[in-house]
Amino acid sequence: MSRDDRQFQRRIEDFDCLFCGLPVRGDGYTNHCPHCLHSRHVDVNPGDRAADCGGLMVPVALRRDGKKGFMICHRCELCGHEKWNRSAAEDDPEELARIG
Repeated sequence: MSRDDRQFQRRIEDFDCLFCGLPVRGDGYTNHCPHCLHSRHVDVNPGDRAADCGGLMVPVALRRDGKKGFMICHRCELCGHEKWNRSAAEDDPEELARIG
């Protein structure tokens, strides 16, 4: 894989959450629902939309990321792929505490 294949690709996309159904307004960095913290397995590398799976990514773990906040580990229910994603300011604090 070349270095260019791993680069982040910013995509501003709105979506309806696959888990809770609520609409989510994307900002180009949004990768999960701020209400329930679930995601969808669509990327191999951030923003590339190259994953064929499309499964539901469930938040399974939380870790502190220094001064920057938290990282959420998502695990795909279909293929088992795991990916750490940065939490966002608008993420529901009760949901973050539930997985922490």
